[in-house]
Amino acid sequence: MAKQNFVIAIDGFSSCGKSTVAKALAKKLHFVFVDSGAMYRAVTLYFMQHDIALDDLPAINEAMENIHIDFVPNPNKTEILLNGQDVSDAIRTMEISSQVSEVSAIKQVREAMVAQQQKLGAKRNIVMDGRDIGTTVFPKANLKIFMTADPYIRAERRFAELAAKGEQLTMEEVVENLAHRDHIDSTREESPLRQAEDAIVLDNSQLSQEEQLAFVLDLYEQAKSASV
Repeated sequence: MAKQNFVIAIDGFSSCGKSTVAKALAKKLHFVFVDSGAMYRAVTLYFMQHDIALDDLPAINEAMENIHIDFVPNPNKTEILLNGQDVSDAIRTMEISSQVSEVSAIKQVREAMVAQQQKLGAKRNIVMDGRDIGTTVFPKANLKIFMTADPYIRAERRFAELAAKGEQLTMEEVVENLAHRDHIDSTREESPLRQAEDAIVLDNSQLSQEEQLAFVLDLYEQAKSASV
């Protein structure tokens, strides 16, 4: 049995399957799954709903005081609540995707979200995925994984996901969006996307979901044994 407050951090690029692996791992281990990217998407949605400009720092500071995000697991999925409202579907549109990297690069936004993320993991065994979990949010996580995949394969996965939701986009638009997000995520001043020195790389370009889960479960067993 895992010791109390076991933290698994999964970082990586957009659309490389972090959430899929994290959800499956959390379910298998009976841990709490926290999608940090969904938190930044929820902030982006809030900014859009309230017409908050990304250079209006007073408005951003006020907004961060009023934004509260939580995760509520149920049998079918984990609901993402923005100030008590389920925004699980509303935050997954291409409109949100086109702005979330810019929003998440704002210092005040990152500081507020990191604080909320650390509170979520303070007393529970968690699997959290994002861009800076193993480097900034939980630098002492029990297990750190850095996920990546071939850029075109990532674009194909994202294109299929959006098409299934009825969004009419070209593959070129999806490729451009992912490249744009990769650049901002990797070059921003606040907590840029990078592989932690002690993170284990998982390139899932040619791996099935079952193979990925088996890989991370083996890593968990090794990390659990090392932490005893």
